[in-house]
Amino acid sequence: MMESTVLRVGIAEFNVLKGDGKIKTTGLGSCIGLTLFDPMNQVGGLAHIMLPTSQIARDQSFNVAKYADTAIPALLKKMHQFGASYENIHAKMAGGSQMFQIELDSMKIGYKNIMKCKEILQQLKIPIQAEDIGGSFGRTIELDVFDGSLSIRSIKYGIKEI
Repeated sequence: MMESTVLRVGIAEFNVLKGDGKIKTTGLGSCIGLTLFDPMNQVGGLAHIMLPTSQIARDQSFNVAKYADTAIPALLKKMHQFGASYENIHAKMAGGSQMFQIELDSMKIGYKNIMKCKEILQQLKIPIQAEDIGGSFGRTIELDVFDGSLSIRSIKYGIKEI
């Protein structure tokens, strides 16, 4: 039996896979693991988004995968290069936890990441098919590019699929 590909995505990275295989990222706390999937062309993408907006970037040349406002359009563009059609794409997202009990609004990164991702997906007219967001625990996610299922693993809740 052939072992299918498992493509790993690190923090502030994204990647795309076509056909059979899985894309995985670990260590989602306040970060968002955003998956986009085109079931007709079997193209899946995953971004490990750290922060909501690139407006806080200090340099002109910054890592686009780090911020929701730049990672999502860049991921879509790469998926299109792999043969995805924009009208077929839907999203699933996980993460956005509040990992520490802090009252400062500026420290509510998880919530801000969730809201920015939802805002951008709405602007791009990409429906969110499922989500597992918020809380105060970490997650590992794995997108199956064969069927678009998203497996979410956490110490607190075990494994679930959305």
